Amino acid sequence: MHASGDIASGSPVAQPEAAADARTLRNERHFATDHLMGDLKGRSVRGGAVTLGSQAIKFVLQMGSTVVLARLLLPSDFGLIAMVTAVTGFVAMFKDAGLSMATVQRKDITHDQVSTLFWINVALSAAVMFVVAALAPAIAAFYSEPRLVWVTLALAGTMLFGGFTVQHQALLRRQMRFRALAVVEIASMGGGIAVAIAMALMESGYWSLVGMVAGTALINAVLVWVLCDWRPGLPKRRCGVGQMVKFGGGLTGFNFLNYFTRNADNVVVGFALGSGPLGIYSKAYNLLMLPIRQINAPVGSVMLPALSRLQDDPARYRRAYLQALSAIAMVGMPIVVCVFVLAEEAVAILLGPGWEEAASIFRALAPAAFVGTINVAPGWLCVSLGRAGTQVRWALITAPITVAAFVVGARWGIVGVAIAFSASWCLGLYIFVAMACHRSPVRQLDIGRALLAPIVGSFVAFCVGLAALALLADTIVSPVGRAAIVIPVIGAGYIGLLWAIPTSRGQLDRLLRDGLRSAALPRRKTA
Repeated sequence: MHASGDIASGSPVAQPEAAADARTLRNERHFATDHLMGDLKGRSVRGGAVTLGSQAIKFVLQMGSTVVLARLLLPSDFGLIAMVTAVTGFVAMFKDAGLSMATVQRKDITHDQVSTLFWINVALSAAVMFVVAALAPAIAAFYSEPRLVWVTLALAGTMLFGGFTVQHQALLRRQMRFRALAVVEIASMGGGIAVAIAMALMESGYWSLVGMVAGTALINAVLVWVLCDWRPGLPKRRCGVGQMVKFGGGLTGFNFLNYFTRNADNVVVGFALGSGPLGIYSKAYNLLMLPIRQINAPVGSVMLPALSRLQDDPARYRRAYLQALSAIAMVGMPIVVCVFVLAEEAVAILLGPGWEEAASIFRALAPAAFVGTINVAPGWLCVSLGRAGTQVRWALITAPITVAAFVVGARWGIVGVAIAFSASWCLGLYIFVAMACHRSPVRQLDIGRALLAPIVGSFVAFCVGLAALALLADTIVSPVGRAAIVIPVIGAGYIGLLWAIPTSRGQLDRLLRDGLRSAALPRRKTA
């Protein structure tokens, strides 16, 4: 007759059960995605606007830090860090093991599955930390640079933070909570930059760049746990993570090969030419690719969860994919044209004296940057459709070609390596697109049509920009003055061509309309 008392809200038995139920409900709302489908396009547009806005802020922060740190530090300081990060970044990818994207891409997931993946990521990050620390003497010996031992050990210690945030960030992406992700990224980057500048002002040299990495990692970890209130349980056996681990393993295999290929140029330059040339090469490469990353990364973070939700609807999938591809090409390609035409001016404004050789690297890398505006496109197809094996096969084909090109190009210095990168990357991307489109809702011809107008418009803008620069060469000495005139001329030529062609006019109008709509749409509460 005391049964009713056992379930009363104040009983000692009911309170733990109620708390457990509340935790279950709080956790489960991070996994369901049905509520996203009713307004998927609206969420994607708003998410794209938020993410692009955050990338614009991050771009300003990064460019500002580049301008400041390039004047406070030496090229060799940047070269030392590039020597280490070429190796540490390669090893660090294993802490994720592709499991974050497995959480985003999978249709249905459970608390037990994500908890198990969380602990796998933590274990992997700890293993990576110890592996990198153990490699410190070997890295220093390879480059004949004793200072790299302590730099490597310091960077290894920051890797543990990443394992504790992988699944939390994946859940934020799965729920398309792009505002929360934007807050994390901006705050952590800003904090890391502040640490670097403060240390540089105290004449800490290359340790300032180590401080930036450490500060960013720590702030990122704290904010992710604050903004995503999911908390992991204990790992479980037989909870159905086998397929997710297999999918993640395929992505890791691709990332392994791709990272090795994309960073082999740093290793070749550092080994053959030293830290000074590597500092110039890596800074030129990062500056040239920075605007493209500011576009591709945010659009990709929005499109992958959106396309994953549309994988069973080929018509909507194709339409969403091609619209996004056209948008990133329309925005990214003219940026590369501006950098190519104004290479000397960009180096003088952003880096200052002592970096003049970077202008030649800018121009040699420009073809790779131009096609790189769409380098995420084949990856969108493979990941959202669960075809990680296609990426691995592509990487196996192109990795030896690219590395061989770097070795040959090094005979002609850093400019030769940059030319080798452009040639091998253009060929490799064409192969990747062909492989990714096979048995997918999107054809190569669809991609060609979506890119035709931005390519033609960029060529017209390129010609107009060169003509304007030639006219100004003898009249305006200031790099800032030339850039202030030539950039609007390039933009006018590009937009004018797009507006003159009916099909591209429709694409441009849609891009502007979606941008305005994203600014006007009310903010919605996310799960």
